[in-house]
Amino acid sequence: MGLGNIWRFPYLAAKDGGGLFLVIYLILALTFGFTLLMSEVVIGRKTKQSALTAYGVINSKFKWLGGIATVVPFLILPYYCVIGGWGLKYFIVFITGHGTDAAADGFFGGFITGEVEPVVMLAVFLAATMFVVIRGVNSGIEKMSKVLMPVLLVLVIGIAAFALTIRSGDRTGLQGLKILVIPTLEGKSLNDVFTVVLDAMGQLFYSISVAMGIMITYGSYLKDDDNIVKGVNRIELFDTLVAFLAGVMVIPTVFVFMGTEGMAASGPGLMFEALPKTFSSMGIAGNIVGTLFFAMVLFAALTSSVSILEAVVSSIMDKFTISRTKAVVIETVAAMVLGIIVCFGYNLLYFEFKLPNGSTAQVLDIMDYVSNNILMPVLAIGTCILIGWAAKPETIISEATKNGEKFGRKTLYIVMVKFVAPILLLLLLLKSLGIMDLIIKAR
Repeated sequence: MGLGNIWRFPYLAAKDGGGLFLVIYLILALTFGFTLLMSEVVIGRKTKQSALTAYGVINSKFKWLGGIATVVPFLILPYYCVIGGWGLKYFIVFITGHGTDAAADGFFGGFITGEVEPVVMLAVFLAATMFVVIRGVNSGIEKMSKVLMPVLLVLVIGIAAFALTIRSGDRTGLQGLKILVIPTLEGKSLNDVFTVVLDAMGQLFYSISVAMGIMITYGSYLKDDDNIVKGVNRIELFDTLVAFLAGVMVIPTVFVFMGTEGMAASGPGLMFEALPKTFSSMGIAGNIVGTLFFAMVLFAALTSSVSILEAVVSSIMDKFTISRTKAVVIETVAAMVLGIIVCFGYNLLYFEFKLPNGSTAQVLDIMDYVSNNILMPVLAIGTCILIGWAAKPETIISEATKNGEKFGRKTLYIVMVKFVAPILLLLLLLKSLGIMDLIIKAR
């Protein structure tokens, strides 16, 4: 359960109309997501290597994939920690009883355009991430997860249940829930549906942490007698549940207070701009709910940043045979420098850049675009070619079932990894590069 579920899933679901996005996401999670997740976890356990070197162990001609799998988390960590700093800021605001300040127009913009406070919040959040990873998988990451995951789940369920009870005028939380769970094609063109499919695919990268080296890293820590099939099935179920509950938390409240127009205009700042207004409308209870919500955001961001940092640290340790502490310090310093650049991207280094996909970007958006829209699809395509055609799917299946486990969806896995997944990923890459839009316009 990470920031991708809590921050990214709700605003994409809101932007893409709720129900249609949810249904497509569920279908892709059980097919496309299952294929990539199973492949990466098994590659990790089979090779006992970090993402940087694991691909080369499977097939030496594909070791270049390890470089991409290391660059992706290296790029993601700085801006994830910046967003984690935003979550820390809002948690402090609400826990000190100033939630109404966060609901004021311009509060979020005023904060992120500041030259000092965002950097301070980044530093505190990154230091917490560094502390956990230095302690290692068992002493740091595993202990943190055992405490934070149940807390996160309770918070998600509680706030989601509360969201269904709110009302403003004629709009209710239950009406917002219907928008989330009931798909509709009304007003949607074929290109719109295609965009929703690609958004759902992109979200899966973040939700289940594939195509960024994380799952290969954690797979390398698994014991040979661990049941990978059962573990992957649990990740699928738990991730999908949390993503759905995050949608229940956010979409009904946005619908109640902002209507369908507010949903259609949703973007990355939805959580920090719209929800404080929602909490403010709750009266005295708003500070309490807001505190719980942003505590959950903070915890979710920490679990994500810890996983991302661990992926990079593992690769550094394998490549240069240095201690965990040295590897963590090196990557933390690099992340801090890049994170400061991201923070200054909203003030001292502000500029607007038109991306190939048509959106206007600043520093954070460019880093997200390069990692999520270009490098991750390329890495995932390479993984499908490696497993589907070079090493063959049996490489994954035999490793996952070597203790007598049953490999469910075996035929689906083979078809997906050889044919369907690489084609979908290629379309996603073409869409991200703006090539797909040119093709559509030319017709």
